[in-house]
Amino acid sequence: MADLKGFMYPRTATGAAGILPGPPWHYSGEMLTVEYRTDPARVAELLPDAMELADDDPGAVALIWAEWQSCSDSFEELLDPARAQYKEVFLVIRGTYQGKTYSRAAYIWVDKDFAMARGVVQGYPKKMSEIWMTRHITHGKAGPRLEPGGRFGATVSTWGRRIADARFTITGTADSAGFVNGHPMLHTRQMPAIEMDGRDSLDELVTMSGFDVEVGPVYSGDAELDIFDNPTEELHRLPVDEMIGGYYRQVSNSMAGGTTVWAGPNPMERES
Repeated sequence: MADLKGFMYPRTATGAAGILPGPPWHYSGEMLTVEYRTDPARVAELLPDAMELADDDPGAVALIWAEWQSCSDSFEELLDPARAQYKEVFLVIRGTYQGKTYSRAAYIWVDKDFAMARGVVQGYPKKMSEIWMTRHITHGKAGPRLEPGGRFGATVSTWGRRIADARFTITGTADSAGFVNGHPMLHTRQMPAIEMDGRDSLDELVTMSGFDVEVGPVYSGDAELDIFDNPTEELHRLPVDEMIGGYYRQVSNSMAGGTTVWAGPNPMERES
């Protein structure tokens, strides 16, 4: 029998064809965060049975655009940037599990397959999409500066239809980039059983945290957000009732693993 190598599929004799190298994974990038309030009942719909709504400001959510450069411990992807660079947008909600508050990416869209594969491992419910963000500049006129008056735009679409647009204008600085995405992340790893009979072969709640975290200054300001009806997405079920604010920050961190905090029975155990 062949000794197949690789972190994820396809595993081969050398492992070179795998869609994703193994951890640790290192990330450096920029994040545009738009926080707003919506109907807490709609937020509750997105929590698994084991979680409850956050007690404080339960309708507060964050829609975050991020542009990343990422790599494994070999750092070889940085010299092959098509394998390193990607963008993502994620809708963050909050909930409690056993009395502790967590952040949770209820929806997330990415534009590269390796980023989507990492989501399978980490429990992020990633979908492929098209994402664009205004880049800040330090020279010339073709972009905003990281200073008051700097204006940014961001979009996300899927299957040729727009999901959301954001606009952000820097008015100053802040101590933090909001509060919704300020907790450990708690995500669900799920895989339907091959019998297709409603059971899951994998059903877990997992948490991950980063290390070697570095962050830049937080630029705060006024944000606008348009969310559009979309036949294959449900972000429009979380309409903007009240804007909280916008934030822009350069960030970096590394991830190597996580912890399973709850695991459901597998199909064989359910039958016994």
